[in-house]
Amino acid sequence: MRISTRTVLLSSVAVLALAITGCTAPNSGNEGGQKAASSGDVPDKPKAAVTLNILDVAGAQKEVGDMVADFVKKHSDIISSVNWESGGAPDLVGTIKPQVDSGDLQVDLVFTGNDGLSAGIGQKLWVPLIKDYGDRLSNQKNYIEPAANMQKLADGFGAVVSYYPSGPLLQYNPDAVTDVPKNPQELLAWAKAHPGKFGYARPANSGPGRTFIMGLPYMLGDSDPKDPTNGWDKTWAYLKELGQYVSNYPTGTGQVISNMADGTWSMIPTTTGWDINPRAEGTEPKTIKAAAFDKFTWVTDAHYAVVPKGQSAEKMSAILNLLQYMLTPKVNAMAYDTGYFYPGPAIKGATLDKAPQKSQDVVKEFGRDWYDALIEKMPKETPLTPDQMVKAFDIWDRTVGVGKFESK
Repeated sequence: MRISTRTVLLSSVAVLALAITGCTAPNSGNEGGQKAASSGDVPDKPKAAVTLNILDVAGAQKEVGDMVADFVKKHSDIISSVNWESGGAPDLVGTIKPQVDSGDLQVDLVFTGNDGLSAGIGQKLWVPLIKDYGDRLSNQKNYIEPAANMQKLADGFGAVVSYYPSGPLLQYNPDAVTDVPKNPQELLAWAKAHPGKFGYARPANSGPGRTFIMGLPYMLGDSDPKDPTNGWDKTWAYLKELGQYVSNYPTGTGQVISNMADGTWSMIPTTTGWDINPRAEGTEPKTIKAAAFDKFTWVTDAHYAVVPKGQSAEKMSAILNLLQYMLTPKVNAMAYDTGYFYPGPAIKGATLDKAPQKSQDVVKEFGRDWYDALIEKMPKETPLTPDQMVKAFDIWDRTVGVGKFESK
């Protein structure tokens, strides 16, 4: 069982809206008229154990859920129970902003990717966690270098809790693909020779999709891989040509996995986690293979913890204790999970031998023996900054995917 306390999974916007407009939840941030915390009045521990209401808009519960449950089990004097909600990153601002504006927090802690982090920064929704409480999160000094680089993107408002090099990689059905492409040009030639058998999801809705388009500028030699508007001429031309042989772009990675599983598609761009986890969970055949381009740059990714403004001193204390605990090697090693964010840990020393036996078994059976060496060998770059990512999504929607995806 992933979480030992009560778990609430709210996947639809309508249900989330009911939570926003309903009565104040038990132990919400302003219960009993508690004032919002300031950096000087947060105690080392709360006076009494609190309940935390956590919203996950990145699928991060897969890696961090067991870390949270472990803390609750061992520190029930700090956190008595946890309620989990899930939602989509595009709906995050609409969920949190009314709570911050009204001073009535229903959500105490959010786990998000770079997209939700940025959207909240733009709307001034997050506590400046590192600026105000960085001394309480001293384990951040132990970030591995690429995780530390992802932390810089948070601009002080979030804390990296898990990390992975992501991709782009290729996944393929060996029964249908015998000439595995080694570079983008060979991939284009394969797609042309096998129309409708290669595809990927709309980047705005898919980690592997956005990793694929962000990785192409490095492989194609574009003028500025960090500027999709002025520096991706080769990438946009390539994606438009490739798109001639893509029948449709699903609005989620789950459908991509289904297309591979049922044979609709024979090859897709992927990431380390999206290669391992579906095979481990049985949503893809074990026989599916993966390959790397000969020359490529890893586009890294991370999950962040952010706290909505207006949080009480008691709950802020509990959150800081929790995050500090999550950033210790033995606990952070739980991020290996079932390979969803492989490797997953963001902290030095959080090695696979410290991970739960189940995680070790999954990596042994479903991991690739060449992954770790490739992660060390190939260069790594952070993804586009949030504002540039939004621009890239817009250009893709208007010029590449237009007419072939369901706009939401």
